[in-house]
Amino acid sequence: MTIEKKFQLTAHSSLLTLECLAIGSLPHKDLNSAMQTVKDNFSQIPFWPQLAKLSKNEDMIFQFLEGLPGLVQEDEKTYLENESDEFFEQLETLFMEYEEIVSDLDCELLNKYEVSEAYSSTFSPFLQIIKETKPKYAKGQIVGPFTLTTTLTDKEGKCVFYDETLREIIVKLLSLKALWQIKKIKQASSQTTPIIFIDEPSISQLGTSAFITISKEEVVEILKEVSDLIKSAGAISAIHCCGKCDWSISIESGVNILNLDGFFFAQSLSLFSDKVKTFLSEGGFIAWGIVPTLDVNTLEKITINDLVQKFDEALDYLVKKGIDKSLLINQSMITPSCGAGSLSIELAEKAMRLTNELSLKLKEKFNK
Repeated sequence: MTIEKKFQLTAHSSLLTLECLAIGSLPHKDLNSAMQTVKDNFSQIPFWPQLAKLSKNEDMIFQFLEGLPGLVQEDEKTYLENESDEFFEQLETLFMEYEEIVSDLDCELLNKYEVSEAYSSTFSPFLQIIKETKPKYAKGQIVGPFTLTTTLTDKEGKCVFYDETLREIIVKLLSLKALWQIKKIKQASSQTTPIIFIDEPSISQLGTSAFITISKEEVVEILKEVSDLIKSAGAISAIHCCGKCDWSISIESGVNILNLDGFFFAQSLSLFSDKVKTFLSEGGFIAWGIVPTLDVNTLEKITINDLVQKFDEALDYLVKKGIDKSLLINQSMITPSCGAGSLSIELAEKAMRLTNELSLKLKEKFNK
């Protein structure tokens, strides 16, 4: 399978309108229970949940470290060692294999960059769901390159984003992790289009004192490299951030779907209304994280009617900025505000159920 022409989302718009998706994590320790939650609520777009309470390896950071050159994990410390002969040998191998893989996704080398069962208990049963149900879409995810490069450090404790070589290594490794998921999803069902989320919580901190020396252009560059490769492999590219952020970064990186906390931060998107209008007009989607997973008290009390009202309010912020409401509705999807891994199982399942119910309710309301 060679790299295809860059993915165009416009052909899929009517099929994705007001459809529901899930974000990353669940709190379950029982695999079957977790996958049943996926089946019950996300039959149209199944996903593979991260079960960090089942294994530390399924944490969104650790899950994508397999195969990273120079990785050292000892006691409670994880860092990159970038001066040994072994590191430079691994570095050269990664770059050579990357070039070979991106020119031919059928290349067996891609399997070397899998998310193995030791790092995801749910990926294999996720593929089985795809084989059995052949959905139009299926969702995978990677941790975002900005989040990972600003979380990992070298052995001196310096953030690896500031080392161009280490930054490039991580961008390429994450790209290969995304390509591997795309390949496996398509092998499970040729009728299924993969959607790959780039989880970037840390871009909400860009511009703060923590990252004052990092430019917007540098972040756009690494996001665009990953997003373009996802789309070139015939998949849909999405970005998730659950805090306030500069949404022009995500739009300029070329992703197909923007996912934000639409419950608490919907108004923040209206600050970029001109770019959002162009983004939507060109076929982009807003995935509104309307179901609140980051506030336990709110989630405990929330009803489906409250969520419908919240969705209407989220749209109104952009309608008041001159964006056509019909365009907004047609280019909207529904998600939880963030992963549900920190919640109780009962509340997490409520959040997943409400996400599905809200999607159905809005389709009925708007005749979609």
